[in-house]
Amino acid sequence: MKKLFLLDGMALIYRAHFALSKNPRFTSAGMNTSAVMGFTNTLLDVIRKEKPTHMAVVFDTDAPTERHTEFEAYKAQRQAMPEDLSAALPYVIKVILGFNIPVITADGFEADDIIGTLAKKAEAKGYQVYCMTPDKDFAQLVSENIRIYKPARMGNDMEILGVKEVLAKWEVERVEQVIDILGLWGDAVDNIPGIPGIGEKTAKALIKQYGSVENIIANSHELKGKLQENVIQYAEQGLLSKRLATINLDSPVELDEAGLEICAPSRDLLEPLFAELEFRTIGKRVFGEEFSVTEMKAAPVQTDLFGNPVNAGYTSLTVDVQDITEPEVPVAAKSIATTEHEYHLADTPEKRAELIRLLKQQKDICFDTETTGTDANHCELVGLSFAIKPGEAWYVPVPHNETDAKALVAEFKPVLEDPAIGKIGQNIKFDLMTLKWYGLNIKGKLFDTMLAHYVLDPDTRHNMDILAENYLNYTPVSITTLIGPKGKNQGNMRDVEIEKIKDYAAEDADITLQLKQVFEPKLKQAEAEKLINEIEHPLIYVLADMECEGVKIDIDTLKEFSKELESDLGKLEKVVYEKAGVRFNISSPKQLGEVLFEKLQLDPKAKKTKTGQYQTGEDVLTALSTKSDIVRDILDFRQLLKLKSTYVDALPQMVNPKTGRVHTSYNQAVAATGRLSSQNPNLQNIPIRTERGREVRKAFIPRDSGHIIVSADYSQIELRIIAEISRDENMMQAFIDGIDIHTATAANVYGVPVNEVDSTQRRNAKAVNFGIIYGQSAFGLSQNLGIPRKEAAEIIEQYFIQFPGIKRYMSDTMNFARENGYVNTLMGRRRYLRDINSANQTVRGFAERNAINAPIQGSAADMIKIAMINIHNEFKAKNVQAKMTMQVHDELVFDAPQDEVELIKPIIVDNMKNAIKTEVPIIVEIGSGLNWLEAH
Repeated sequence: MKKLFLLDGMALIYRAHFALSKNPRFTSAGMNTSAVMGFTNTLLDVIRKEKPTHMAVVFDTDAPTERHTEFEAYKAQRQAMPEDLSAALPYVIKVILGFNIPVITADGFEADDIIGTLAKKAEAKGYQVYCMTPDKDFAQLVSENIRIYKPARMGNDMEILGVKEVLAKWEVERVEQVIDILGLWGDAVDNIPGIPGIGEKTAKALIKQYGSVENIIANSHELKGKLQENVIQYAEQGLLSKRLATINLDSPVELDEAGLEICAPSRDLLEPLFAELEFRTIGKRVFGEEFSVTEMKAAPVQTDLFGNPVNAGYTSLTVDVQDITEPEVPVAAKSIATTEHEYHLADTPEKRAELIRLLKQQKDICFDTETTGTDANHCELVGLSFAIKPGEAWYVPVPHNETDAKALVAEFKPVLEDPAIGKIGQNIKFDLMTLKWYGLNIKGKLFDTMLAHYVLDPDTRHNMDILAENYLNYTPVSITTLIGPKGKNQGNMRDVEIEKIKDYAAEDADITLQLKQVFEPKLKQAEAEKLINEIEHPLIYVLADMECEGVKIDIDTLKEFSKELESDLGKLEKVVYEKAGVRFNISSPKQLGEVLFEKLQLDPKAKKTKTGQYQTGEDVLTALSTKSDIVRDILDFRQLLKLKSTYVDALPQMVNPKTGRVHTSYNQAVAATGRLSSQNPNLQNIPIRTERGREVRKAFIPRDSGHIIVSADYSQIELRIIAEISRDENMMQAFIDGIDIHTATAANVYGVPVNEVDSTQRRNAKAVNFGIIYGQSAFGLSQNLGIPRKEAAEIIEQYFIQFPGIKRYMSDTMNFARENGYVNTLMGRRRYLRDINSANQTVRGFAERNAINAPIQGSAADMIKIAMINIHNEFKAKNVQAKMTMQVHDELVFDAPQDEVELIKPIIVDNMKNAIKTEVPIIVEIGSGLNWLEAH
């Protein structure tokens, strides 16, 4: 069967770009490759899954079309293309042509018209045609042999729409009636006006009754009220809109069957392109495991990107590729096979002694551990590697027997426990923790290349292989070549022959040392030395101790709580069934949507997902919860179910068999704001807003009856920081006077005395206080509070009148960001905002919100990190036995001997209050108890 795929190029590129907008992908040179990566993955997926025989990618050009001539405002309101997407477009074209797929355009005709024309011509020649696009307008093209192909997105599978699906989705009898609905409804994206007052639902109802726009106009006398008035007044506009929405099936393009045939991709074009874009995974998908990003940098690509024979028979797409098509000399990548190195095996007492003698003479050493796993609290040490100068390193194998292993590790104590010798590593916290289990406590100034890169470029990836490729043009030995690919059959380092481990491990230490030499001057240039040396590196010791310490869990309490939740869930289930009048799977979004929106008719305007089922996300249900108590019951059911599965039942499975405790892992290099995150378990997500959620904290208990849990929490720290940074007199004074900030805000905004503020006014003021930090709009505030948008706008306006310093801070911060491309915390932590000057309002707005929020959230992160370091150091200096066990948001948790509680409380509070000197008073609330909930 001949199978033609026609791709709506620009729609798919936009879709790819914005799909990754919250987690964009950048190269080491700072290019945003989200659009190219997303588009390439989509292209690969469709070629491999659908196996088309023919394919083309179709684009608009800048030339005006007949639609612009007939209606000047056509597409006039479209936002400017995001700059990152504009810069990526030529690379997308290179990818397409690298796959030997033609790019088709025609001046004066849109991509829709070209696709429609080619689809009909191909259908006439016996092709099955798939129009690949997320654009709803293409529904009008569907026939027996022409379908819409919507690619997979956001976890939803791809969707194919034929005649049956289009008729059902649009509620029409004939496919061409889609055009009539579009004419009535209009299209805000393309600025097609439609007829005012007619939305999707009304348009479908009118077409069902009258069949066409023309017939509706002819029978307008049958309509009622405002609808009749609008149809009569805007009849010509409705007809114009229908013409604008109609895809032209007579574009000047021919169906060149030979030119459209799928053929093998061009290795010569794609390999250097994928290398330049740093597409490691995609390169391996296309060319196999032997592909390496560092094999070469951008090989020459001819400027005749769109010429014969690749694009024979079609008009070329005009793209400015001057900057990216200059021939470059290929640069051979470096690897262990092509680079001079001396990697030694220190596998005898004599060789180890000689190595130790050499290491003791150094000011700094780089070291690494090889282990049987990635959990430092539950793995075995296989070996140690050391480097002191580029190109030379040592590997020390460690015996399997624990006693012998500890004895060997102890030989290195004079080096690794010497505080005068600096220690360099990549994710060095793991090495510190691993060696703790072997009786060795690392000392000395640390330098972590992962954290150095995180401070320099917090939004990208920081693993050693990528850093080596990006900064050293060096591809390290892959661990999968030693122990196999990830999965249940993957081996561990104990299984690998010594010579292979030696090269792999020694190379790790060598490359890490070289990365340190690259990053050190960059940190100085970015004015980040104080941040890395006084906060991030010292914190490693604190976190390593906390993670090794872990926290005790009361498993019996959790088991009992699980039974209670099971019972509660059963009761809630019965209540929901009674109110719904039918039994169904509450956890099934499809079944839930059908019950809520078809059987119970809770929302006539209920939205559907791209796969055609009703949206039942938390935001949708929360908005509905005020209308029906069954929705509140369903939200409660979901919350309890998540609580049970994610924490109550999961926590006992996370207890370490060696210690009987739970050891979370803290991530220093994940959140771009500087906040710590944690995993296994994720402590930051333990629910605290509901009574049931808070009960999980009951299960976190002291180590024994002689100990007690102590919890210390910053009070409203982000609001205090925004007052400090903005220097707003009214807000600062409220904190200095000790007045509840939300009450003080309400008094200012509503113009009433503090003692006359009611609960609603305080609630509204609280929403504004926190909303301002996250750039909340009047619309967002109105949705949050359930008040009219006009009222929300008035509250915000009054807020800025009463707190002019906040408004000034926002303006000054955005101006600074626009001029410098970043913002700073109080401690100099930078958040880079590459889109702050974007002409695209959506993209720019996201960057502006980050500009406002990052200094506040980042300063709070820096503050608690400094407090942790200082508390940790003072505990050690005073030989305090209490241990810091958890950090959650703005809270620190300790496991303390009962007789030390009164000793440590002032130490904790003093260090938290004075971590960063501020004029605004910092308040710390501290408590103690037999479990975390009681202490908090």
